Amino acid sequence: MMDELIVKVKQNLILEHSADDELIERFITAAISYAESYQHLPEGYYANTQMPPTTEQAVIMLSSHFYESRDGSTGGFFADNVQAGQQVWNTVNLLLRLDRDWRM
Repeated sequence: MMDELIVKVKQNLILEHSADDELIERFITAAISYAESYQHLPEGYYANTQMPPTTEQAVIMLSSHFYESRDGSTGGFFADNVQAGQQVWNTVNLLLRLDRDWRM
């Protein structure tokens, strides 16, 4: 799964080199951990369970955001828009909400 996600994140970033693959893998791991927590799933859940497409897209977007803003800025094409970073989180949370475990 991780290898496939690295490819998809790099496609999203339009990144062709492999120099940052280890860094991207750490960002993906953090994004998956965030997804599991947000969706009220046990830690490591997606290590053994196929990720729904909406959650996968959220992980790709969040990993890309982490990569593009690793210097603390908004990052990406919208670096001049201070609300762009917040919009990423809003979109990621909306996607993750679709697969959330709503049980109490």
